[in-house]
Order: sequence, then C-alpha cells, then structure tokens
Amino acid sequence: MKVTTLISQEEISNKVNELALIISNDYAEKELLVVGILKGSFVFMADLIRNLSIPCRCDFVKLSSYGKETVSSGEVKMDLDISSRVEGENVLVVEDIVDTGLTLSKLKEILASRQPASLRVCAFLDKSSRRKVPVEIDYRGFEIPDKFVVGYGLDCDEQFRYLPYVGIIEEDS
Repeated sequence: MKVTTLISQEEISNKVNELALIISNDYAEKELLVVGILKGSFVFMADLIRNLSIPCRCDFVKLSSYGKETVSSGEVKMDLDISSRVEGENVLVVEDIVDTGLTLSKLKEILASRQPASLRVCAFLDKSSRRKVPVEIDYRGFEIPDKFVVGYGLDCDEQFRYLPYVGIIEEDS
C-alpha cells in the first residue's frame, strides 16, 4: 500500500494551535474534562491539551464501529467507558474523524444523560459527505474528501498511526 500526503505536519500543527486558542478562550477561567475517543484521537488530543492555556483533566472512552475494515459497520460498540464523573463538568469530546456520525452521536447521547454542565465536540477531521446521522461539531480541524485516511493517530488495521501527517491509502496498481 502507498500513502500520499493529504494534510502536512505543518498544517496539522497550525490547526491544533488555532483550535487550542479558540477552546482556551471559550473556556476561560473554567476547568475542562477532555474525553478522547480511543484509539485514533490520542495523538491529536495530546497535542491539543499541551496547547491549551486552561486547566484540564483527561479521560478516555473506547468505541468501535470499524474493526479491521475500512468502512464503518454501522454498529457502535462501547469497549471502555470513562472513569471520571461527568455531572456538572464542562466536557470536551475529542474525536479523530467524524464519518457517518454514528459513533459520536452515540457517545454524546451517553454523556448527555450524565448531566454535564456543557458538552462540546472537537473533531480533528470531518468527512461530512458520509454522514448518516446529524451531529454537531463545535471545533473542527479539517474537512476531508471521502477517502480512507491514516496517520497522526489514524490507522488501517493498526498500521500507520505513527505517521506525522495525514495521508490517503492508495491501492497498488
């Protein structure tokens, strides 16, 4: 498999800094509970929180809908729940990519039922052309085309997460 660059390391760094500034301003003088969706969001989330200028705590949830495939199965499964209390907290969900919206919609429903003070979403990538359910993204990194992407934490069967850029997998011809 060949991977061609879609979003460069420099573009990613600039966008992460921009998002962190906006989030820090929106939550000025408040503490934030940042909830990353494993595994894909961990690189983005690490860079994002290092650039915030507000106090934050971190937790993780693991949901899956892809398995070893490159297309969502449509069925969302919770593999790991967060351990933090959500009630009364300002919660920011950090997602690597929003595709069909099914995973994010399910997580928002679960977290909203736990009565947070606020619940917002920061998504690194948005593939809105594939949306099956409407989902609000409060902080959006990049809109991308309907291509399977890897790198910067995103994988294909656990490969390519280490790439410092986002690339498109192209089948060998």
